[in-house]
Amino acid sequence: MKLHYAARVSAIALAAAIAAPQHAMAQTSTDDVIIVTGSFIKKKNQSDLPSPLQTIGASNIKDIGAQNIADITQTLTINTGAQNNPDAFTQNATTGTSNINLRGLGVGSTLVLLNGKRQVLTGSPTNDGINFVDTSSLVPLIAIDRVEILKDGASALYGSDAVAGVVNFITRENFDGILFSGDYVSHQSQGNYDEFNIQGLIGKDFGRGSIMIAASYLERTALTTAERRLSRPQDDTSALGNPGAFFTTAAGVPVPGVPAGTPLIDPGCASAGGFPLQASATAPPPSSGIGFCGFDFGNFFNLVPEEKRFVGMVRTEYDLTDNIRWKTEVGYANNEAVRGNSPTFPFLQLGSAVIPSSAFGPLQNPFNVFGDTTLLFFGRASGNGGTVSPNLTTSETWRLSSSVGGDVGTGAWEVSLTLGSNNFVVSTEDTVTDRFQCGLSGFRSVPTVPGLTAGTNCTNTNPDLTTGGLTIPAPGTFFNPFSTSFSTSPNDPALLSYMIGTQVRDYKSDMAVVEGYVSQEIFDLPAGPVSIAVGGQYRDNNLSQTVDELSANDGFAFLVGGRDFSGSQDVFAVFGEASVPLAEWADLQLAVRYEDYGASEGGSTTDPKIALLLRPTDTFSMRASFSTSFRAPSVFQQFGESTTLQQVVDPLNSVAFIAVRTLAPAGGARPILPEESEAYNIGASWQPLPGLRLDVDYFNFDFTNVIISTSPQAILNANPNDPAIIRAPSAMGDGVILQINNDFVNASSVETSGLDFSARYDIDTSLGTISPSFNGTYVLNYDLVDPQAGAIDGEGVRNFTNFGSPTPQLRFNAGLEWSSGAHSANVFVRHIGSYLDDQNGLIDIGSDTRIDLQYSLAVNEFINRDKAAILTVGGRNITGEKPPQVFTNGGFDSRVHDPRGALLYFGLDLEL
Repeated sequence: MKLHYAARVSAIALAAAIAAPQHAMAQTSTDDVIIVTGSFIKKKNQSDLPSPLQTIGASNIKDIGAQNIADITQTLTINTGAQNNPDAFTQNATTGTSNINLRGLGVGSTLVLLNGKRQVLTGSPTNDGINFVDTSSLVPLIAIDRVEILKDGASALYGSDAVAGVVNFITRENFDGILFSGDYVSHQSQGNYDEFNIQGLIGKDFGRGSIMIAASYLERTALTTAERRLSRPQDDTSALGNPGAFFTTAAGVPVPGVPAGTPLIDPGCASAGGFPLQASATAPPPSSGIGFCGFDFGNFFNLVPEEKRFVGMVRTEYDLTDNIRWKTEVGYANNEAVRGNSPTFPFLQLGSAVIPSSAFGPLQNPFNVFGDTTLLFFGRASGNGGTVSPNLTTSETWRLSSSVGGDVGTGAWEVSLTLGSNNFVVSTEDTVTDRFQCGLSGFRSVPTVPGLTAGTNCTNTNPDLTTGGLTIPAPGTFFNPFSTSFSTSPNDPALLSYMIGTQVRDYKSDMAVVEGYVSQEIFDLPAGPVSIAVGGQYRDNNLSQTVDELSANDGFAFLVGGRDFSGSQDVFAVFGEASVPLAEWADLQLAVRYEDYGASEGGSTTDPKIALLLRPTDTFSMRASFSTSFRAPSVFQQFGESTTLQQVVDPLNSVAFIAVRTLAPAGGARPILPEESEAYNIGASWQPLPGLRLDVDYFNFDFTNVIISTSPQAILNANPNDPAIIRAPSAMGDGVILQINNDFVNASSVETSGLDFSARYDIDTSLGTISPSFNGTYVLNYDLVDPQAGAIDGEGVRNFTNFGSPTPQLRFNAGLEWSSGAHSANVFVRHIGSYLDDQNGLIDIGSDTRIDLQYSLAVNEFINRDKAAILTVGGRNITGEKPPQVFTNGGFDSRVHDPRGALLYFGLDLEL
């Protein structure tokens, strides 16, 4: 493909530029030259890098009371729209995971590294069809030395996925000793949620080599919506309940005087706990009206899943010679998470919901409260009075990274191999279509009736009835779909259990990366040596899905089914970087990278980067950078398929909770184009007083050909009668939505810009060191062009009706830290500004301000103990604020706000 140049590069560079790293967190400094995220050329320290780099140290992680990596990333003001509160409504298949979404450009647009190496993507995708690095399975928190976040585009150095930037988790090196950490968290608001996290770190430095072993185990209980309900009943009401409604038909025995296609509400709807959704109160008895029987499913889900997670790693280093060092890391993570669903999903296969009349002979259902009539059931197998249906996700991740490198002359070199594998299994219960129809007809086969049903085979020759070794109930065993099942004619629990199956999607994601580089000073300029680095990389990504037998036959009534698929992607890359000292006060960084995906997988790209650092005084610096990026369609975007559960607002009816199905492409990969991006940053840093630092950045990202999964809401808004929308028949005009089919397409663009700002002042007093700090992000614009919705001004908007991320304009953290001898304490005020809800007529979603507080005591200083023993007590959201109300499933925006109330935690850090 073409080389992306821009005339504005020179202007940006000369304009002076981007801020040095935000210093919301303390920076790491060293007297040795080091490899810093954002360059392959060794620097004296991070401030020598002409790119915006934010660093979070291990002590800062303890200061915020983080128990896991998600607790870190959720406090970042540059992170918006990440999916760290998995729920059934927006994040169906990724429960137990966490991710990062820099600048709201998508969870797949931030490159996540561990010690500078790529990591395997999770097998299961988001609702939007994006695979990402699961930060929860990355590394034990106790092993992290610091997190470096490169906030401008970094594709020229790290590869085309680094569109929004790079987050590099860097572990401790040469650790010698034993460290133990234990934390307990208790939810102080509604609900009995708590969690326990124990971690250990052991290391030995042998002089010529070292070994470090780290492990963590997290166990948390569930916080359910029944315990902490944040939504209104109308936010979580489905038109398909049990009791349900019944469509009249023209086949068999019609209801006298009622047109075919009329929905009659079950006469026991209200008495059994349902909500009659009447279009008309006039209906033949015994119906309580024309319409549907609503079901409030809001109490069956989770705000926090029940979870057990183990993460471990082993890191070794050994000096093969005085100048050659071998490093190897092995990591393993295993996670099991359970969240709730409604007792059963809506039954959407109306052609298999026939309630036979006497016209069908012995198939006539004896429980029909409407008498001898042929009806279509519109509801679900179990609703009111049912129990929570578990959704289970298990994830197992392995990784291996081994490298050999060292110093050569005035530079360095390294060659490495990195392997990774993730096996992600999602198990979800749903009603089996044929088993349900056979239950309605007494387990006697239903014949084909034109305009009504394609028929159902209820003998043992139908594998959907016997999958799993099940025995078909005896002929004459009927399922009662009417409200009398709550009173005089209850269903046998064994029969209901038989009609429920488990959909299993088994994903496997593998990655292999071989890469290397060499750096060297090549000649001297008056201001210093010119250094270069050159390197290459080969990476291979594979993704596959295997589904159960019922899914392969489209056997489920709501989830429908799925298909096995597999695909791969190979990428070859070469890159180069130069560091040029223009003067003692000016440094220039140049980089370029060429990547080849192959003609069928996105083609090739060449992406440059230019960055300038100016230091006119010892206390003031200016920086600027410009870069381009390219991202080919992922394996899932090319070959994958899925069914997700999403809420939509139907312009012709009401709110609906529906199945959204992305069908697998026929005959190869989808014809979608690669994404392209340009990014630039301008900013400055100033240290007017000792201990005081001020930073400001202006950022701009222009992202084109964005690959998206078309928004079901946008499809509805553009044309509520689109052929992709599957509706139930109804005498009320357009029927209730049953399913929307969508696909991956190239959206036109998203452009975002804004300001990052930070300040920190370390003040030494007679009472100790006091450090006020402030950091924030203000989004100036977030402009989208959606294939269905057109041009959208998305800053300060939830962006529910388009492909964008929720984007509050203002986020900030204000902190005050104090330390004196054995004592330390801090308080942080975290603010997320208000924004507009485009799902509900652009009404305001209120701002969210929470206060975190922590105190630590170094007990060892009182007991003459040389090694550390630190007790910590703290609280997050100490005032117990609820997330701002959103009129949607769950009642809050899970991609922005934390649903938990006040959290009290206790911690012990013990050095042995």
